Amino acid sequence: MTTKPGKELETFDNPSPERDYTIRIRMPEFTCLCPKTGQPDFATLQLEYVPENSCIELKALKLYIWAFRDQGAFHEAVTNEILSDLVKACNPRFMRLTAEFNVRGGIYTSVVAEHKDPAWTAPAPVILP
Repeated sequence: MTTKPGKELETFDNPSPERDYTIRIRMPEFTCLCPKTGQPDFATLQLEYVPENSCIELKALKLYIWAFRDQGAFHEAVTNEILSDLVKACNPRFMRLTAEFNVRGGIYTSVVAEHKDPAWTAPAPVILP
């Protein structure tokens, strides 16, 4: 196999750092292991962020997410770990990670974690007539 999972995140220069804009990435094939039973947990991750000087490179993100496949992790812990790693990699103005885990034992779990640069102010919403 030429492509292997790994925890190294790559970035590239933000092509429009003068502007606030939102990047949305949907990852419907996230898997990790239940730390209690060892059974697989499946989730859809939704990443939304306003970049500062760099953006997350998608192939590296795919390999990073793939690296969790054999890792035991509670839903809350893995969501926050991923957010922390992504923030460290690209230092965004704002980032939100939503993890929607599939049913396990009749229970669905959603975890939402956010980061906001204290120096950044979100633009006011535009209301059109």
